[in-house]
Amino acid sequence: MALMDFIKKQFIDIIQWTESDDGTLAWRFPMRDMEIQNGASLTVRESQVAMFVNEGKVADVFAPGTYTLTTQTLPVLTYLKNWDKLFESPFKSDVYFFSTRQQVDQKWGTPQPITIRDKDFGAVRLRAFGNFSFRVADARLFHTEISGTRETYTTADLDGQLRGLVLQNISDAIASSGVPFLDLAANQMEFAQALQQQLVPEFSKIGLQLDGMTVQSVSLPEELQKILDQRIGMGMVGNDMGKFMQYQTAQAIPKFAEGASQGGGIAGDAMGLGAGVALGQVLAQKLSQGLQGGAAPAAAGANPAVAAVSPADVMATLEKLGELKGKGILTQEEFDAKKAELLKKLV
Repeated sequence: MALMDFIKKQFIDIIQWTESDDGTLAWRFPMRDMEIQNGASLTVRESQVAMFVNEGKVADVFAPGTYTLTTQTLPVLTYLKNWDKLFESPFKSDVYFFSTRQQVDQKWGTPQPITIRDKDFGAVRLRAFGNFSFRVADARLFHTEISGTRETYTTADLDGQLRGLVLQNISDAIASSGVPFLDLAANQMEFAQALQQQLVPEFSKIGLQLDGMTVQSVSLPEELQKILDQRIGMGMVGNDMGKFMQYQTAQAIPKFAEGASQGGGIAGDAMGLGAGVALGQVLAQKLSQGLQGGAAPAAAGANPAVAAVSPADVMATLEKLGELKGKGILTQEEFDAKKAELLKKLV
């Protein structure tokens, strides 16, 4: 019976792997009920690594090339199996192939906004998206830490783990980049470089090499996007507060006119624009100046009432200015000057 089993047993004389699909990182050569013929040929193509494993222990690792399998080319396996140097019988061993070419266009992103800390704004929420590329750099480490004895291991199997690594390191990457939070959207390359530097050692721990990292989109929270728009507006007028107020007034007039045409009150429309009492006064003065040419004498008498400032209006305006100072739009000197000007109107 044993003789019949030996006759039926198949012997392998060629070991090779031709990748049929993209995304395969590790593949186990089929060995069921077969043995490797002593002197068999092993072909390892470019962008591949082959590894022999004996009873769970990693033995010999082969770089690209063609090899004849003997005790000389399998020194570790020979030692593990206690073979004599003249051993020439067929043998059993698990053989794994690993793809070492780049795995490109691997997506990463924040499904939900993540909270990070910023020195200017404290805790803020951020969304970002991009892609990266990697390859297997240490087949032995990747086998023992990740792929194990599975028949195949693909990028899809590893996707969740790598995405988690990226998200876990975003906050530290932003801190190390030195890029202000409001400037992240305009400095995506610097952000990507900082994120890659942060992730390289994390990838190497599992036998991978991170070859490239891109940041394709950074979405700021709505409230910070408004602050960014205000800073851009300040930059357009040379950071002059008076000119900035005129700029805001010009932006608000079309909406103000639209509200007025629908029957809304002037004060209500101004507050609805979120411009505050100060902006409402500016708009009222601009309208009054436009009507002076053909207005009746009664209109001139109405001007003092429009320009009058109540204590409640002053407090509301100071609160608005305090918010602008807190967000960095107003300096302490500009705030103090405006505060003194408003307080004089109460005397």
